[in-house]
Amino acid sequence: MSKVKTKFVCQECGAESSKWLGRCPGCGEWNTLVEEVAVKKSETRLTAAPAPKPQPITMVDTSAMPRLLTGVGEFDRVLGGGIVPGALILIGGDPGIGKSTLLLQVAAGIADKQGPVLYITGEESAAQVKIRAERLGKISNNLLIFTENNLETIVLEALHHKPALVIIDSIQTMYSPDIPSAPGSVGQVRESTGKLMRFAKESGIPTAIIGHVTKEGNIAGPRLLEHMVDVVLYFEGERSYAFRVLRAIKNRFGSTNESGIFSMEEHGLAEVSNPSGLLLAERPQGAPGSVVLAYMEGVRPLLIEIQALVSTTCFGMPRRMAAGFDYNRLILLMAVLEKRVGLMLANQDAYVNAVGGFKIAEPAADLSVALAIASSFRSTAIDSLTVVMGEVGLTGEVRMISRAEARIAEAAALGFKRFVIPAGNFPGLKLARTAGLDIIGAASVSEAMEAVFI
Repeated sequence: MSKVKTKFVCQECGAESSKWLGRCPGCGEWNTLVEEVAVKKSETRLTAAPAPKPQPITMVDTSAMPRLLTGVGEFDRVLGGGIVPGALILIGGDPGIGKSTLLLQVAAGIADKQGPVLYITGEESAAQVKIRAERLGKISNNLLIFTENNLETIVLEALHHKPALVIIDSIQTMYSPDIPSAPGSVGQVRESTGKLMRFAKESGIPTAIIGHVTKEGNIAGPRLLEHMVDVVLYFEGERSYAFRVLRAIKNRFGSTNESGIFSMEEHGLAEVSNPSGLLLAERPQGAPGSVVLAYMEGVRPLLIEIQALVSTTCFGMPRRMAAGFDYNRLILLMAVLEKRVGLMLANQDAYVNAVGGFKIAEPAADLSVALAIASSFRSTAIDSLTVVMGEVGLTGEVRMISRAEARIAEAAALGFKRFVIPAGNFPGLKLARTAGLDIIGAASVSEAMEAVFI
């Protein structure tokens, strides 16, 4: 009896080894190698089209590649104007965040205007998908539901129907008969994605696949998976909040700075055209500890309320808590306020919250968080028509930020009149002279506090 040959494959980068190693030779991560059966696979073309020949790049014809509009404006925006023919799109996100709902709405939009869509479900029955579609009001005869896990059968059906779009829900439930392992294993995920990539490129049919994520927030499977696809999208948001953000982590056909914002409603995901207005709709007037921040979500400016609550601690060790803001950054800013500004915060509890469930990651939020803490500590409210932005250094200086003019323009459109920005951004602003706005350039946190606490 012949011995079955096995190999060890890294779950992160896909590197292979003939023996088990504690550390991956490819990416250097520990305990990521898993054993798989080594199988020789024959590479065959999926279509009968002739193999392409080398040609000058100037002779490549791109006129036959119009983008496919989905009817979901925020989704098209993130992709750079629609789906490119033959593109392989990977969408990841936490369980229950709305990935299947989003793609079902995209499928219905294409089915109504562009042509048939083949929706492959490996986790749910056809009846379950129909119930969700009826709830969303997305029923169409051009939306074809196919319950199957065998990738070979899926490819044959897709070639037979020639749909405008193929959706795989999800890649972890698919398997290829060439790999003798269970669906969801590293080898199956890698091989299934590889076959879908060849199918999309050779047939020109765009394919969207849903990928589960690990507890660390990464898409489950080898890291190589993200390198194989053309577009990687992450659907993010807090379950307890209605807002969802679609971000492009990788996009071979457009910018990765775009983002789409949705609201989870009773009848599915609704596009949010004016998120700043919704985020500030319930903002209290004249409340200490409340500051408006002009935050950049990709290339889109958003106005988000930063709230802070500072109170004398009842314990020996004061507490610091942050929701939607980096905890370590909060500790740093409080140290700057105490050392450079003179606020006695050593015996004060401090709580900071970014309203709306957004996770603020850019340094431009530093100054607004610092002034919100100072406002709550002094029990003095900041003018409700003031917007604050700027990065704070360890010496208490306020550093320049990017796209300051776009942030100010967004806030001015919503009626804000006063702006505290880094002094380094002030000379290059044109709005200071043309729009009649009160724009103050602050070189330090102390100057910013003098400007808002009159």
